[in-house]
Amino acid sequence: MDKFGGLKHLFVTIFMSQLAIFVVTPAMPDVTMTLLCPVQDECSLVIYLSGFQQAIIGIGLVVMMPIIGNLSDVYGRKALLTVPVTLSIIPPVILAYRRTKKFYYVSYVLRTLTGMICDGGIQCVALAFVADHMSQAKRASAIGILAGVGSAAFVCGTLADHFLSTSQIFLILLVATIASTIAAVYVQIFLEDTARVKEYSIEDQPILRNNEMEDTELDCETTKNIKLFKKVPSLKDIICFLRKSPTFSLAASVAFLNSLAEGGEQAPFQNKISPCCKILACRKLVHLERSWNNFADVMLIANICSATSQLLLMPMLAPLIGEEVLLCLGLIAGFSNLLIDSVARKIWIPYTAALLPIFTSLVKPSIQSIFSKQIGPSEQGIAQGCISSISSIANILSPFIFSPLTALFLSEKPPFRYPGFSILCIGLAWLIAVIPSAMIKVIPLTSRW
Repeated sequence: MDKFGGLKHLFVTIFMSQLAIFVVTPAMPDVTMTLLCPVQDECSLVIYLSGFQQAIIGIGLVVMMPIIGNLSDVYGRKALLTVPVTLSIIPPVILAYRRTKKFYYVSYVLRTLTGMICDGGIQCVALAFVADHMSQAKRASAIGILAGVGSAAFVCGTLADHFLSTSQIFLILLVATIASTIAAVYVQIFLEDTARVKEYSIEDQPILRNNEMEDTELDCETTKNIKLFKKVPSLKDIICFLRKSPTFSLAASVAFLNSLAEGGEQAPFQNKISPCCKILACRKLVHLERSWNNFADVMLIANICSATSQLLLMPMLAPLIGEEVLLCLGLIAGFSNLLIDSVARKIWIPYTAALLPIFTSLVKPSIQSIFSKQIGPSEQGIAQGCISSISSIANILSPFIFSPLTALFLSEKPPFRYPGFSILCIGLAWLIAVIPSAMIKVIPLTSRW
């Protein structure tokens, strides 16, 4: 870890900010039920509010991530990291102050608005910060550690939630508020800003002078008058950016399919009110009625494996075999995991398959590293913003694709008897992603710093 010492302050910031999010998330469904439907076991209003919030935040992320990333290229990483870290303090403070229906709705609206910036903005700017401080040889390892810090925050937040019951919601909200505040203060005191890009030149834009694309006719601005992007990039700018290199296009397609699968797999675990897909299918497959906590344990095991893999395996393997190999390995592991879950007949099988995220968790950092190595320092923010935007689109589409499929095959009259078919279909997204990932050839740009 000594060779990443220059990023230690960033890692602390990310851990505290993510801990604040993950310690509150498991308790929010119960808090919402208590405030809005206090005498009911089920409440459709809560389900609709949760789904609406996730959809709006997802749409907001699609729009905001390229903007935040590009603004970080212009105004510096520290300034743009401060904004989402600070905004994340507001929603838990409101509920900690008073838990009534009125204050819940105020917190709900503010959480929706701030989520458009915070949920992806922190990670987006942090990745650009890593690229600014790490040479290309060390960048994949550093990005893996950054992902591992986020996974470790999830594990710690989940464990804290086990010790703090819903009846102690004030303490949960207090922990989240303190963690967010520490992150905001820590950024201002300890984090060193990177050089701001004030003027752009063709020499600062290696992607815009990619030799292999010189003869390609694209509907983009001419390089004679071009600036990298306006401060607020348009959809045309983003499409042009992604089409500048075959590596970008392939990596973007892999990122989309990976997020489509992740959305289908993780959505059930993020909502205790309406457990679906993997939880219901596994229950039906093993013919056991288990509480949510049994399946929360599976999620916890998976994230412990993810944190271990990202913190230890990726720094060791990435320099040896490259991100392309790790990417293919992770996608195949993801498909294998869900294939096993889809045919499970014993309760111990999903627990065993939960070990496969050791490799699956390497997919996202590998994609981020591949993107990062194809561009110069003046474009890191917009590149990571584009990846986040593409991933958000997939996360929005995923429930619309897999939820009806899950309901159909768990109904009394499915087309054919295979309760885990929707799980298999989620895994197929990872299997399909292996094709473009195998075509990726990473040719890093010469380091300029």
